[in-house]
Amino acid sequence: MSDKLDIIIFGVTGYTGLRTIPYLTNVINQYNLSLSWGVAGRSEVKIKKMLKEFGQSKGVNYDNVPIIIADINDENSLKNMTSQARIVLNATGPYYLYGEQVVKACLASGTHHVDLSGESLYTEKMQLLYHEEAKSKGIYIISACGLDSIPVDMGIVFLKNNFQGTLNSVETYTYLETESSTKEPLLNVGTYNSVIYALANFFQTESQRKKLFHTELPTTEPKICTKLIHKSDLINKWCTLQPDPDAAVARRSQHFFYDLYNERPIQVNCYLGLNSFWYLLKAMFLGFWIIIFSQFNRTRNLLFKYPSSFSNGLFTHEGPSEERQEGTVVNVKLRGKGWWGMSQNTVALIDSAPNKEIIAKVSGRNPGYGLSCATFAISAITILTESDKMPSTGGVYPPGVAFAQTTMIEKLHLNGVKFELISKN
Repeated sequence: MSDKLDIIIFGVTGYTGLRTIPYLTNVINQYNLSLSWGVAGRSEVKIKKMLKEFGQSKGVNYDNVPIIIADINDENSLKNMTSQARIVLNATGPYYLYGEQVVKACLASGTHHVDLSGESLYTEKMQLLYHEEAKSKGIYIISACGLDSIPVDMGIVFLKNNFQGTLNSVETYTYLETESSTKEPLLNVGTYNSVIYALANFFQTESQRKKLFHTELPTTEPKICTKLIHKSDLINKWCTLQPDPDAAVARRSQHFFYDLYNERPIQVNCYLGLNSFWYLLKAMFLGFWIIIFSQFNRTRNLLFKYPSSFSNGLFTHEGPSEERQEGTVVNVKLRGKGWWGMSQNTVALIDSAPNKEIIAKVSGRNPGYGLSCATFAISAITILTESDKMPSTGGVYPPGVAFAQTTMIEKLHLNGVKFELISKN
């Protein structure tokens, strides 16, 4: 290739990478953008075969899509790939194992990078090691650009933009609605493996997290109440605390908002909602054993070997059917509390109790391979087209900070990820 491509999808033979293509092309056509794109992976034969089969299923011819050969274990091939693009959409997880190599290649060639990682050890390590270098080179490295954690992080931005006052705290509630009664799996095993690695490195993540920021956040009150188990009146479901990755990403964003813009940091708690107390207990029981087994090599290998058994059939090597994907909707309801009429730059303690509440909802069909692919593609396009609205000239950021002042929410809303204001009192 003589000319540099605007966009390369790396890991296109994976479940998510391949399914990102239609979302990418739809947005390019929708906004009449002159952006070129190609794909990358280890095997040209496999890529061509999968592109042909996928194109036939969609009624599209992908025979002329540029293909770059790149192997995650070959540093030179990675640099060759990144040098041929303005931005790389990295879909090669688990990122704990394979993410840093691509980030380093992007930094070496001056290429932007987005990925789907919800693995806090990886995302926070990239910020710790490479934020200043990325800033100096004008390169954006943005992780968590899928289901983890665009709905929550950009949902908080949407809430703040509509609040018209000082937002003190936000509670988010994530839950699924399924139109099909089938017991088919919900996600491919690649996502499951990333979860296992994240749990295995929990204590290392906590130690690393203390080094991320040099400034201390100011004290804000009243303190948000943390509830381990409760029945939520907002979604009428039983809920449990969901600290990673959404809460961790959101709190990183709030720290950046304070450091960059002197904005009052918003307290955030994230919850997962289930249909009954029995389902909640079952999920907590399975979760407990997954956490324990993930800490030791021998038992961790059992988790990798039998994903369906340990996840109650939610994750399999085969992945979900098209019907199962399209019949599942993810919802995130957000409830914010604060004060009417005050600026978000009011960092000082406020004596009175919050007098205003706002509720919003973010939702999307096919959470793993519809919503995530849309947010993935739009994240990359936003960097290429609206970098003047992003912080500084580059850096390693969570999505809420990176895209807060762009038109990303509007683009998402037009492409199947709905942002709705439910009420404001």
